[in-house]
Amino acid sequence: MARQPQIPARPPCRLYLITPSALPDLEAFAVQLEAALSAGDCAAVQLRLKEASDDEIRAAVARLRPICQAHDVALILNDRPDLARATGCDGVHVGQEDASLADARRIMGEDAMIGVTCHDSRHLAMEAAEGGADYVAFGAFYPTQTKDVVHHAEPGILTIWQETMETPCVAIGGVTVENAGGLAAAGADFVAVSAGVWRHPDGAAAAVRAFNEVLSAAS
Repeated sequence: MARQPQIPARPPCRLYLITPSALPDLEAFAVQLEAALSAGDCAAVQLRLKEASDDEIRAAVARLRPICQAHDVALILNDRPDLARATGCDGVHVGQEDASLADARRIMGEDAMIGVTCHDSRHLAMEAAEGGADYVAFGAFYPTQTKDVVHHAEPGILTIWQETMETPCVAIGGVTVENAGGLAAAGADFVAVSAGVWRHPDGAAAAVRAFNEVLSAAS
């Protein structure tokens, strides 16, 4: 009897960190980030400074980029492909109200990592994937204090996406150690976490270790 071809196993779901929206003490956060990235696997860090000036963003990239590079972690800037390119970030993440994917690609170049917020919409995600996005982000899956939640996504969207599309997907919004495993099992390639790491009662390093344990078990 001929052997049935084996379907390649999906790579384990990985952690995708998002910085707090403000870094009043950049040096203190740099120490925190170093501890977090030293504690376990992380695919990327998104620098998300919503109210910061261009100079503040430049200073943050200059301080945090070497830490990410030392741990082989991609540094992605939120919203601003122009600053992402100027500061040497590995990529940019754009929302539906930010620069278009086409503009981000034109500015950043073919080798940059570009992600797109797609809320709870497979249609938006398919448009992004067809347009050359490196990943799409669905959410929010759970209540979060990090930003106002307008769109709520169900884990089933991750499963459908995983079964039908090759572009990786990120689950975002209220992700904690307690619920990350379910999102990974549903089909998330990455879980994006902010407060779940930076506000963890045992510290960022302990949080990263805990997330890695549950993601490994779920995958």
